[in-house]
Amino acid sequence: MNFLAHLWLAERTGTSLAGSVLGDVVRGADLSAYPDDIAVGIRLHRRIDAVTDRHPAVGALRAQFPDGARRYAGIVLDLAFDHALALDWPRYSGDALPDFCARAGRAVADAAHWFERAGGRRSSAASFAALLLSYAEPAGIDRAIARTAARLRQPQALLDAGRAWPSRLPALRSALPPLLETLAATY
Repeated sequence: MNFLAHLWLAERTGTSLAGSVLGDVVRGADLSAYPDDIAVGIRLHRRIDAVTDRHPAVGALRAQFPDGARRYAGIVLDLAFDHALALDWPRYSGDALPDFCARAGRAVADAAHWFERAGGRRSSAASFAALLLSYAEPAGIDRAIARTAARLRQPQALLDAGRAWPSRLPALRSALPPLLETLAATY
């Protein structure tokens, strides 16, 4: 799961929106430097990642990637699941997607100090909300894959693995409801 799904799960479980994103930034097990609500959000993020990686539907989707691309399948699937969630948003939330993204953007911007302390970047509410909203469009996922690939030593391997994500979208949309149900139960 990527940012949108982590934030949706955080809101559903009443945990920190900022903590749910900080789970990708903070390293190590010692979270004593963080406020309790943010530490809980970071721990939930990590549990969600672990449960997602072990979920049978995700394993089946990962197995559809060719051998050379399977190493990067998890990254591609995480990003593409956010697209599936954005497409089917009304099924999962009574809030309009732009409203949710704006609220999440404000939460992340309000916690900028904690992102910087963890070695991350400060993000404005508007820019983070725009990033989340971009996941509703295929081009937004393609940009997210490219941004992620740019941080790798061998970016081309992720770019190659990410080319076929749109063809997997029907399977992703089918797998999402039981996956989110399992993830919501992890809290």
